Amino acid sequence: MNEPNAKNAQLTPVTVLGLGPMGRALVSAFLDAGHPVTVWNRTPGKAADLAERGAGLAESVADAISAGPLVVACLVDYDAVRTVLEPATADWADRRLVNLGSSEPAEARAMAQWAAHRGIEYLDGAILTPTPTIGTPAAGFLYSGPRSCYDAVRPVLAALGGTGSYLGADHGLASAYEVALLDLFATAVHGIVHAFALASAEGIEPEKFAPFATGIGALLPEMITRQARQIQTGEFPGERSTIASASAGITHIINAATGHGIDVGALTAAKDAIDRAIAAGHGSDGLARLATVLRDGGLPAAEFVHRDRRIPPDRGVGMSKEALDDRPSGRSVGR
Repeated sequence: MNEPNAKNAQLTPVTVLGLGPMGRALVSAFLDAGHPVTVWNRTPGKAADLAERGAGLAESVADAISAGPLVVACLVDYDAVRTVLEPATADWADRRLVNLGSSEPAEARAMAQWAAHRGIEYLDGAILTPTPTIGTPAAGFLYSGPRSCYDAVRPVLAALGGTGSYLGADHGLASAYEVALLDLFATAVHGIVHAFALASAEGIEPEKFAPFATGIGALLPEMITRQARQIQTGEFPGERSTIASASAGITHIINAATGHGIDVGALTAAKDAIDRAIAAGHGSDGLARLATVLRDGGLPAAEFVHRDRRIPPDRGVGMSKEALDDRPSGRSVGR
């Protein structure tokens, strides 16, 4: 194994597993902060430039783990982390594993159990910002797991820059925050591109539409804060807008988009939630009530489909059982 540059030996050595774009950004930040860094990647050949900057190249995962007290994994998913670490015959005594890959809360908790059964002190994490921010004040990280583990590695992780937020002992918290934030991002991106598609179908030039769209975006920070307070207290005043009025508005969007042959799967799903809320007697409540409807469920759309006659069933917006069964999922993924 090529040893990391000896001039950095006074700082805590770090091992990074995985040299994708984010893994390389992590290595660069640790090197810039002066930490001795050892790297390992499943596909060799990605670390030559990092070696020139002083990183050590591990020939095996076991060698990489043995190189220092902190191992940071940044692989494609949690299965990949387990696949890489399972066969390694490394001594984890006095070493800690921080996983900065993306997954789901249940996977993070399962990973913590896997690590505990092998005597590995484990901290789960999530990276909230893109690679150019790593090592800068703009970076953002979430961590969850034992507080003692976080406190032990926090000084080293500070090299990654920005803000590191410790969320609690539940290993799934970092991932839970991440997927909820990605939910917000993915649906927001879908809303943006869908709005551009509808506007352009109506002959509106994108650059003329954009200033009005950014005005809509400016409303969201206050709305998010206000709705968080309402969901926390369980009070949903409808003095600004109501779920019933939202039903009429989203109906117009769906009908307009359908008329241009634009997919309305995501909008139909949103309309279904609104219909469930109205069927449960919440039509006069504010929009934040929809969070509880989505979380706790409600009547299937088919059971109240005939209670709301605002949208003619022949307009193709999910007002019949057959349309509900055949509608596109509207699922979008973005990061």
